[in-house]
Amino acid sequence: MEIKVLGPGCSKCQQTEKAVKEAIAEVGITAEVEKVTDMMKIAGYGVFGTPAVVVNGEVKSVGKIPKKDEIKKWLTAAK
Repeated sequence: MEIKVLGPGCSKCQQTEKAVKEAIAEVGITAEVEKVTDMMKIAGYGVFGTPAVVVNGEVKSVGKIPKKDEIKKWLTAAK
């Protein structure tokens, strides 16, 4: 599973990355988490608000810190 956290490195982006990593550990799956800070790459996903989360190429969240339960649902659905 490939997860990307899109954002320039702001505190909300850091909180999102932390929540994603915690959700992965709690669900007990193996996933690669990549932090994408390049605004051109972020725009390439059609995302113009950060933080954003992409799971296996699909944008799941834009412009907010997703709740951990919400992230867990994405992870279990993408298995």
